Amino acid sequence: MTDQITQQRINNAAWAACDSFRGAVDATQYKDYILVMLFLKYISDVWEDHAEQYAEQFAGNAERIGRRMQRERFPLPEGASFGDLYRQREAPNLGELINKALAKIEYVNRGKLEGVFRNIDFNSESNLGKTKDRNRRLKNMLEDFAKPDMNLRPSRVSEDIIGETYIYLISRFASDAGKKAGEFYTPSSVSTLLAKIAGPTAGNTIFDPACGSGSLLIEAAKEVGSQDYQLFGQEVNGATWALARMNMFMHANDSARIDWCDTLNGPTVLENDRLRKFDVVVANPPFSLDKWGAENAETDTFGRFWRGVPPKSKGDYAFISHMIETAQPGKGRIAVIVPHGVLFRGGSEGKIRRALIEENLLDAVIGLPANLFTTTGIPVAILVFDRSREQRGVNAARKDTLFIDASREFTSVKTQNLLDAAHIDKIVDTYRDRSELDKYSHLAMPEELADNDFNLNIPRYVDTFEPEEEIDIASVQQEIVQIEAELVEVRAKMSGYLKELGIDV
Repeated sequence: MTDQITQQRINNAAWAACDSFRGAVDATQYKDYILVMLFLKYISDVWEDHAEQYAEQFAGNAERIGRRMQRERFPLPEGASFGDLYRQREAPNLGELINKALAKIEYVNRGKLEGVFRNIDFNSESNLGKTKDRNRRLKNMLEDFAKPDMNLRPSRVSEDIIGETYIYLISRFASDAGKKAGEFYTPSSVSTLLAKIAGPTAGNTIFDPACGSGSLLIEAAKEVGSQDYQLFGQEVNGATWALARMNMFMHANDSARIDWCDTLNGPTVLENDRLRKFDVVVANPPFSLDKWGAENAETDTFGRFWRGVPPKSKGDYAFISHMIETAQPGKGRIAVIVPHGVLFRGGSEGKIRRALIEENLLDAVIGLPANLFTTTGIPVAILVFDRSREQRGVNAARKDTLFIDASREFTSVKTQNLLDAAHIDKIVDTYRDRSELDKYSHLAMPEELADNDFNLNIPRYVDTFEPEEEIDIASVQQEIVQIEAELVEVRAKMSGYLKELGIDV
């Protein structure tokens, strides 16, 4: 069995487990139950696999086996494994039993899992239905996860495959959830592009202040190419924060720090009561967030909004301001996905945008195709800020801003557009080389931005106009005359044929 087949089989089996809920429970709700159960199945299978190995290694010495098992990554208390629950799948209080098992696991592993399961209730009538229906759905789910293709023992499948299954499920849930998907998921191709643009390297600290389920952070970690990095994230939604924590564990990023907090009004990733600074900051924050906390910005303890306070109905520049202030002075890199309004809206946003440009922080503006997200069909852009362009930074001499219009290059898949590997490579190569390509990219100097009143609308800088072919009127007229002459000849022949057939015309 190849890894590819194993990956596909596990993906299919995990997705089939959703059938117990699909149609009866909203995708934004049943995703939590499925992903928690996948996590429980994973740590249970690892536990059982290792227990058998230690039993053989230590020749049945119970004391030595017990000591070794307690040093496991996720120790399981007695009666709380997936197998224990599966054996009780006919119990009339099945939802309650699952809740109790998760509570025990969380307590024993509180250093890693504290709070992770507090937002999930397997005994919820409002989400899972009345007792009879709820028990039937939970029993079916347990039976689905007990199938051979869901054997997740490390002796059978690699940890990478398990992590990819988790990501696969999140992406499928995002497709089902529609507009609500933006709360927890960034499309894989967009995450890959953003991670490559940000370019984290060995030894970097990487931060996402609106991390959702953590997929973007994981893509950024992959880009490093080694285990020499540190991940940090913040997420305001408790259920999504729990998904991000589990996502980190499924990808062997146990040391990642993911905080449950309101990034704009109460950031918690601090150092000496100040915002911690990072080498790389990436995010796909909620677009134009209303009621983001503008009333608190003037007195912000961390001084993030000194360039100006964004409008209370649009939090885009609030997130951008936060990201810049959390990047390492003189070297931090920031890559953020934004709606196009961020590029040209006036008022306080225009003042903030101008300040960022005049500080020489804006490194690139990258326009992407429309319909990349399940949450919206609008085109989006990536803004890249580079604090190494500040005074005494290694790129302080760089004054230009690179504009890339990649909006017309994509692959259409069903109802959504996709950036494939070739599209991503072209964008990344153009950015890294700072190339000027006809009708695709342009390097704009500060004077050009000022002449455009600091409006960053991409068509102002990248000319994608395709001239229409000139029409030779005389030649067209001559063709018309020739066609009309040919038509007279054809009609005369047709009339002759009809007369031969005795048809009077």
